[in-house]
Amino acid sequence: MIDLIHDYYAYWAIMLLLVVGLYGMLMKKNLMKKVIGMIVFQNSIILLFVTAAFKWDATVPVLKEGIPGDVSSNYLNPLPHALMLTAIVVGVAIVGVAFALLIAIYRNFGTLEEGELTERMKGE
Repeated sequence: MIDLIHDYYAYWAIMLLLVVGLYGMLMKKNLMKKVIGMIVFQNSIILLFVTAAFKWDATVPVLKEGIPGDVSSNYLNPLPHALMLTAIVVGVAIVGVAFALLIAIYRNFGTLEEGELTERMKGE
């Protein structure tokens, strides 16, 4: 019988990270905290894909002696891992642009709080 707590503990931890990141993006009023929430959310999605692509006792998809070549269940699927490498690079670029925008906002308005920022933007 499948034990939903113990058999899927990695997925529960990933869902907790996903909820924490989503909470940070939606509920926090400081823009820096929102960016940190976005980073946590992105990393939880990457962990989800990598965890879902994992198989016990599997090997890389290269033909070797001792491993039957006609049994596809003996091999890992490299596509999710390659896609997540691309997602990591894109995520780093997004974070860099977000930090640059936060610096520009702070230099122009002197705050990163949403309420104060909207008031100062209306005043200009």
